[in-house]
Amino acid sequence: MIESFGDSAPRPRISVVTSVFNNSTEIRSAVESVLSQRGVNIEFIVVDGGSTDGTLVILESYGKRIHKLISGPDLGIYDGLNRGIGLATGDYVGFLHSDDLFADEQTLQRLFARVSKLDCSEWPAAVYGDLVYVEKHNPDRIVRYWKSGLFSLRKLRNGWMPPHPSLYVRRDVMLQTGLFDITMRIAADYKFILQLFRQPLRFEYVAGVVVKMRTGGASNRSLKAILQKTREDYQALRAANIAPLRALLIKNISKIPQFFSHRG
Repeated sequence: MIESFGDSAPRPRISVVTSVFNNSTEIRSAVESVLSQRGVNIEFIVVDGGSTDGTLVILESYGKRIHKLISGPDLGIYDGLNRGIGLATGDYVGFLHSDDLFADEQTLQRLFARVSKLDCSEWPAAVYGDLVYVEKHNPDRIVRYWKSGLFSLRKLRNGWMPPHPSLYVRRDVMLQTGLFDITMRIAADYKFILQLFRQPLRFEYVAGVVVKMRTGGASNRSLKAILQKTREDYQALRAANIAPLRALLIKNISKIPQFFSHRG
């Protein structure tokens, strides 16, 4: 069970935001994954985009176990995430998408193990880990292992990024960096990461899987979506003054080993 969200609970406080629209099939498993986290102080925020398929009924059944729940029409997932950030009061903010899962019940405890021992003045701007893509209907079957590794500006210019669902950013840093660009449909997270990691801040990598992401998400469900993501990635790189063609080429080539690294 997650710790109650209050002043006496362990630090840092972690706001987990989920944005959902019409996902009654998988929202329950995502919620249970958050509620199962142990040894951490979580504020759980769910932003529903006005679902009509029973998703909201499922969410409301959890009562106060979901600390903040709002529902109403929005402009897409990034608008929903922005609304969630606006509701967050934790020290760090991260996201669990409605069809994803944490790796296990100790995931966030491991991710914040070192940070929790530091004085708040020493907390890094962000902590992040790894991610695995899993089969949509069998989350125990790994398709691809996305190992983040340590950050460097050189790697960033070569298309590197940590998996967005594994990234937890200090709320004050997130607000200073700026929220997600809702004019983008797929790559607003990449644009945000480029803006964040180009700042002279301290980032901490914790090796290990944070999130299981089901295949078939918005960025890879069709050729049209892949082309849209490529266009938006190009725009994000240009906005960050990074040579886009080189970065995109290396970024895509670097994904190939991820399909084999999990196999023994």
